[in-house]
Amino acid sequence: MYKKIIPSTLIGRSIIIIFVPIIILVLLTSLVFYQTSWNIISKRLAESVVADINVLVKLIDDDLQNYARNIAKKDFKMEINIRKDESINPLSKKISRGILSRRLDQSLTNLDKPFSYDLTNLERGAIIKIQLDNELLIINVDKDRLYSETAFVFLLWMIFASLILLFMSYFLMSKQLKPLKRLAIIAETFGRGLDAPELKSVGAHEIRQTSQAFNQMRTRIKRFLKQRTDMLAGVSHDLRTPLTRMKLQVSLMKDKKAQAELEIDIKEMTAMLDSYVSFVKTESPETIENININELIKECIKNLNEDNYTIKLDEKNIVQTSGRPIQLKRAFQNIIDNSKRYGDKIEIKIFLDESGCNIDINDNGGGIPKEKYEDVFKPFYTLDPSRNKLKGESGLGLTITRDIIRSHGGEIKLDESELGGLKLSVLLPI
Repeated sequence: MYKKIIPSTLIGRSIIIIFVPIIILVLLTSLVFYQTSWNIISKRLAESVVADINVLVKLIDDDLQNYARNIAKKDFKMEINIRKDESINPLSKKISRGILSRRLDQSLTNLDKPFSYDLTNLERGAIIKIQLDNELLIINVDKDRLYSETAFVFLLWMIFASLILLFMSYFLMSKQLKPLKRLAIIAETFGRGLDAPELKSVGAHEIRQTSQAFNQMRTRIKRFLKQRTDMLAGVSHDLRTPLTRMKLQVSLMKDKKAQAELEIDIKEMTAMLDSYVSFVKTESPETIENININELIKECIKNLNEDNYTIKLDEKNIVQTSGRPIQLKRAFQNIIDNSKRYGDKIEIKIFLDESGCNIDINDNGGGIPKEKYEDVFKPFYTLDPSRNKLKGESGLGLTITRDIIRSHGGEIKLDESELGGLKLSVLLPI
């Protein structure tokens, strides 16, 4: 319940931290003011009006009705009407709630005469009826005699000032949080493997420290990636020369059995070097472009022989995103090549959901044991080393694929396929 009420954004929580105490202060001030100051003001006004009414009653009792009317109109802000041979209707008494009604009732009781009053329309004045001996005195009291607008102006000003403080707090906090929003965007961009610019150190001291720490982390990661790429490129290049010499020497061997065994080893080493080169290519800079995932998948499967493989492409959505097209094509090509290597039926589904773009690739191959799902992504890990040597595989295919997908901010998972083989699910952000 607490988590549902509290906003999830930092600016929302900051506004609550600032504004809730102000709201509590306004409410407490209003309550105290209403119970004390407004109570006292209402009591003084009601007593003043009743005192003037008492003067008018005495003048009327002394047969000075005209004089009473003039004084009431000129000095007391009242209008009186005297009706002979009329009495108060008990049903006409309208008691209103509130301090003003309560104080007026207490003050009129001191006159020791039957009375009633109506405060339902203060804009036209308060109607007070006093029962004299044989007459009914009807008094219309101006609202200014009973009602002080200054008190409510004070309360309105407090509320208005609180709203001004709210908008000022929101404006200032949004300015302070802009560097954090920029940090989140750049971190997301950098996490997807895109070329994120360096973050400017602006804002509060703590935010500047965070920006500097992010810039240092970004520099270290880029330096590490460059060193790894250069090392792999150098190793791959240096090993090709002795490998070529070994191929020449093997071709001159007379022992056919030893020659065949060495050729298998050389083929395996060649495949490993090709995988190294492919891995290095995934680390090389490539321009970010707009990509149609549907067209990319179609390019990967267009060369498959339909006589040997059954391929079904289910396109529930047309997906447009951004990324490095050559790398993504290499990743999907690796997955499809694995599927066609171990099966002859492939189903590909492309659809969108709240998480992003989903590409599910199912095959009817032998599958992989669940306990091996994570192992197959490890470099050089192979489920059947003997078969992979014969096929010239190095065990880097899925490693490179996951590296490419993750560099685009996505994820790849394995599961059992509905076709009886393996299902690879790729999630890419849009």
